Amino acid sequence: MKIGLEIGYLTPGSGDPVALAREAEAAGFDSVWVSEAWGSDAVSVLAWIGARTRRIGLGTAILPIGSRTPALLAQTAATLDLLSGGRFRLGLGVSGPQVMEGWHGVPFARPVTRLRETVAVVRRILRRAAPLTFSGETLQLPMPAGTGLGKPLRIMLHPRRAEIPIWLATIGPQATELTAEVADGWLPFLYSPEQAAAVWGPALAAGAARRTRPDPLEIAPMVDTALGEDLPRLRDRLRPGIALYVGGMGARRKNFYNDLVNRYGYPDAAREIQDFYLAGKKQDAAAATPDALVDELALVGPAARIAERAAAYREAGVTTLIVAAPVNEEGGAVPGGLDALRRACG
Repeated sequence: MKIGLEIGYLTPGSGDPVALAREAEAAGFDSVWVSEAWGSDAVSVLAWIGARTRRIGLGTAILPIGSRTPALLAQTAATLDLLSGGRFRLGLGVSGPQVMEGWHGVPFARPVTRLRETVAVVRRILRRAAPLTFSGETLQLPMPAGTGLGKPLRIMLHPRRAEIPIWLATIGPQATELTAEVADGWLPFLYSPEQAAAVWGPALAAGAARRTRPDPLEIAPMVDTALGEDLPRLRDRLRPGIALYVGGMGARRKNFYNDLVNRYGYPDAAREIQDFYLAGKKQDAAAATPDALVDELALVGPAARIAERAAAYREAGVTTLIVAAPVNEEGGAVPGGLDALRRACG
């Protein structure tokens, strides 16, 4: 099992992403992944990291497909892959209606179909076999309306690789089935290795039966980490992050992460976390996050305990474990923490 580093997105206390990426490269990590929500953009941060590293793989985790056209996604992938010497992996996801409609002002409609067609258009552009045309259910290129002057074009840049890996961040059954069918890698979040087979197994199997890619699907969950001896205090450092997604990433009637925790068998906790979070009681939402759920979704405790949990991910079929830089009991950085994680998980 390989190990990657999740940088996340820039926050006031997030530190220097380049220093973290270089530390990960020196520790033997396989890849570094940068997130995007409604703050820092992933492409700028990843380009900054790529310019100051030499070996480590570079991935977006994730670029929301509604924030950019498929053509711009292909241009970005081709450019970063060329400039980095073939190290880039394009991580994509649908995000959710709160962000797509509220922040980007684009409809959140037919997201799985849009994701399928985006992947197809990006691959068509990168292969440069012909000027771009596409007739889908959500995408038509050239667009049929407008001035009527649109014409099929071929990307001017010659990509270093015609098959830049495309990884999809999905958790719902239909989107996960699509991932197993068309993607090179899968980036699930709030992943439980013990429950993966029951929750995602049927969707992965159905998609694999129609798989169009030559290699097996890479499975790469993104996992928060806390490293130290005081287990209760370490759990407390991770609860707010879980509560944010279960309680606040979406509306009451549309929160994919809350639905997932329900499927894991925590319906009462999922409801309570969401009730608190939507009422503005974020500390109460964090406190309502059960110890068992933290242990199931994160790597927490001393190195030996983390090694045991890493084994569970390996047994579940995970090929790359993407970990966040570990925090200690005070919420600060752990000196040598990335190397310790690499040794515990490798």
